[in-house]
Amino acid sequence: MKEYSYVTAKREEVKQLPAGRGAASLMFGLKMYTKINVWVYKLSCGKLLNTAMGAYPICIVTLKGKKSCKKIDIPLIHVPYEDKEILVGSLAGMDKNPGWVYSVRVNPEVTITAKRRKLEYHARQICDDEKRELWPHIISIYPPYDRYQARTDRNIPVFLCEPVG
Repeated sequence: MKEYSYVTAKREEVKQLPAGRGAASLMFGLKMYTKINVWVYKLSCGKLLNTAMGAYPICIVTLKGKKSCKKIDIPLIHVPYEDKEILVGSLAGMDKNPGWVYSVRVNPEVTITAKRRKLEYHARQICDDEKRELWPHIISIYPPYDRYQARTDRNIPVFLCEPVG
């Protein structure tokens, strides 16, 4: 059981995710909701489905697929930081990274649409020391990230996105 000094939640206090068929059903549900979320968000120009559970603002991240090289849109919790953006590959604390993480590692140029503003960024996965420094800010925006990291041994990847140009 891996623990991170900056994570305040304790694993024994965090509800565990289902395993086996339950995990597969959860993944399927997340994929379907993601597709609907992006479609409605774009169709409504960000007026609808622009928040996640608990009314946390989201952004749409457009990236290039690792294998397909096609544009992919994903909704993520919007975590602004100074003039930058932070992307958190939490997948609710599941034991595997979301697919988009691998794509961003290979193709770090992303477009982030938030609050009806669309900007180009260069994403860089941050090291553990940087993550430790940014963690209080990250969980101030979306507190469940702390429980997600406590839930898994996986070191949840965090990307710092700097504006291009």
